[in-house]
Amino acid sequence: MSARPLRVAGAYAFTPKVFPDSRGAFLSPFQEAAFTAAVGHPLFPVAQSNHSVSARDVVRGIHYTLTPPGTAKYVYCARGSALDIVVDVRVGSPTFGAWDAVLLDQADHRAMYFPVGLGHAFVSLEDDTVMSYMLSGGYVAEHELALTALDPALGLPLPDRDRMILSDRDSVAPTLAEAAEAGTLPVYERCLEIEKAMYR
Repeated sequence: MSARPLRVAGAYAFTPKVFPDSRGAFLSPFQEAAFTAAVGHPLFPVAQSNHSVSARDVVRGIHYTLTPPGTAKYVYCARGSALDIVVDVRVGSPTFGAWDAVLLDQADHRAMYFPVGLGHAFVSLEDDTVMSYMLSGGYVAEHELALTALDPALGLPLPDRDRMILSDRDSVAPTLAEAAEAGTLPVYERCLEIEKAMYR
């Protein structure tokens, strides 16, 4: 498995080796030794796994978790393809406001790791795209926050507006600047503290 740091501090993309044969293929989208070598610590204790199915041109996000408690993620596309997007929404981060996007598909089988405090979005590139997540925290509705993926200041790579399918919540979410003004964004130093506490 190879690892690549992304433009957002602390986020990584992982690409496993694929072993094809006459039956199909075998691969391992998460490998702890490779993860630890790249990130510097083992994967967080998994509290929950999520599974989503999306039609083509569905845009989910930008989602993030109130911090504390904060949530780290490991994301994999189990079927179809998606453009997975990480956005640094941590106030005080050296890469605050930066984003990166990685194609998750059935050719390279990449996965993404997001430490605590980052924003996450994806664009489904084909019908019945399945995204699978491992999360460091369980779902608590009042802790789950959103920013608009349409924020012109971010300029995310999205489908044409007339094709985009958004949830009601994502359609009315604030911009990054509005959330910063409201004081709802994670603070970088606090995110690092929460991350360190996971591995004590």
